Amino acid sequence: MKTRHEDPCPFGPAVEILLPRWTSHILWVLSEHGTLRFSAIRTLIPGITPKVLTERLRKLERDGLVERGYYAQVPPRVEYTMTPLAATLLPTFRVLASWTDEHLPDVAAARRRYDSAQG
Repeated sequence: MKTRHEDPCPFGPAVEILLPRWTSHILWVLSEHGTLRFSAIRTLIPGITPKVLTERLRKLERDGLVERGYYAQVPPRVEYTMTPLAATLLPTFRVLASWTDEHLPDVAAARRRYDSAQG
């Protein structure tokens, strides 16, 4: 493992890339549904605004995790798909989804205990 003097957490850079609001949602949707148009992604992620979706897709494209396909037809068509680099994240996403399914009730219980002790 490489030593990172600037960040004591070895996965800190990955967190900065993958966990800003909506980023993991976009990657999960693309992993589950394959190549999608902008409007389909937006439909599958309730609450995301077009502006934020555009920003996140551009960042993911810049980071090499999403590929944008433009098709010059009438009307023009744009589609987004995960890159092979992004596909390497799928096992990690599945582990996080399993952890969430298994342990989210424990987290909720801990929050209730904490809140009641504070209150």
